[in-house]
Amino acid sequence: GTDVRGVGAGGGTPMELGRLWDIGGQPRFRSMWERYCRGVSAIVYMVDAADQEKIEASKNELHNLLDKPQLQGIPVLVLGNKRDLPGALDEKELIEKMNLSAIQDREICCYSISCKEKDNIDITLQWLIQHSKSRRS
Repeated sequence: GTDVRGVGAGGGTPMELGRLWDIGGQPRFRSMWERYCRGVSAIVYMVDAADQEKIEASKNELHNLLDKPQLQGIPVLVLGNKRDLPGALDEKELIEKMNLSAIQDREICCYSISCKEKDNIDITLQWLIQHSKSRRS
């Protein structure tokens, strides 16, 4: 894991955001997801919004993960990356295709982002900071 610190507004005092785990989405890593998600402040689930062929499998994996009793109530941030590519799903389409409205036992948020173009990274970080604070207090 990596300890993550954010810089306060205006370059102020750094704040502790917690520990960050980056676990791959390939099938060989999926059995590890639950173990790394236990006790976290939030789960960030990133999908390739431009690869619509894999959205169904991604939806199933997310719902299977969130069905684990040990992960009950942990907030989830779903990020649809690659919004800069033609045919990428937007937030509304991601919510529908990932069946996010069916998740009722926790807070869930969805943003369409582009890591390459740095689109919506700021709101993603704001969400993480907010949930990092709220889960520790």
